[in-house]
Amino acid sequence: MTFGIADRRIFRLGLIAVVAIIAADQISKAVIMSILEQHPFGISVLPVFSLVTAWNTGVSFSMFRKMPSEALSGFAILVSLALVYWLTRVENRLIALGIGLIAGGALGNVIDRLRFGAVFDFLDFYIRTGDGKEYHWPAFNLADSSIFVGVVLLLFDGLFHRVDRAKTEHS
Repeated sequence: MTFGIADRRIFRLGLIAVVAIIAADQISKAVIMSILEQHPFGISVLPVFSLVTAWNTGVSFSMFRKMPSEALSGFAILVSLALVYWLTRVENRLIALGIGLIAGGALGNVIDRLRFGAVFDFLDFYIRTGDGKEYHWPAFNLADSSIFVGVVLLLFDGLFHRVDRAKTEHS
């Protein structure tokens, strides 16, 4: 079996997305951490949004928070390596971008786990009811957003572009 890249330009696009997301994620976390050091109770930005300090020892929505960070990091690294391998086979920009966003986000969070033992989350969206109760979406960060957008791109491609390809093949 030989190792080859299906389309070097598309592979490069995916790798650029990986590196760009890691850089943007780590820079945004460093900037927000620095700002929030002066505001330990967070910063209210909008009536439905605040910047907060939240440390997530698990994965999405704090699932698996009892697992060692090394195990979660190892799993994320393996998934990212599998995604980069998949990227070598891709001939579609949308899929390459989706893969790059997911891998970059996963690796951005791995860096936090290796540095801090937990992932730094800081984006806090919530709804405040008339009686003063607040219902918060779990805090998240740029890496998490990148993973979400990447998954949406892959789903979009799978749901719509594959149907278009099937129609043109049967025409």
